[in-house]
Amino acid sequence: MYKSSIVNDILQRASSLSLEEQNFIVETLNKRIHEYRRNKIVRRVKEAEKNYGKGNVSKGKVSDLMSELDDD
Repeated sequence: MYKSSIVNDILQRASSLSLEEQNFIVETLNKRIHEYRRNKIVRRVKEAEKNYGKGNVSKGKVSDLMSELDDD
């Protein structure tokens, strides 16, 4: 079964639920999406902190950083 047909099946089944049940699903999915994004940010921050601790960071003006990239 293709993903689009799975999504369509889910939407059709959800439309048979009460409005209260549909709202519950929407709120639950939104919370899960926010939690996923939050966890992704946490992982990126930890990676950045790790790189900072190792000295694998650069700072300066944008033009300095761009010219540094051009030198590679």
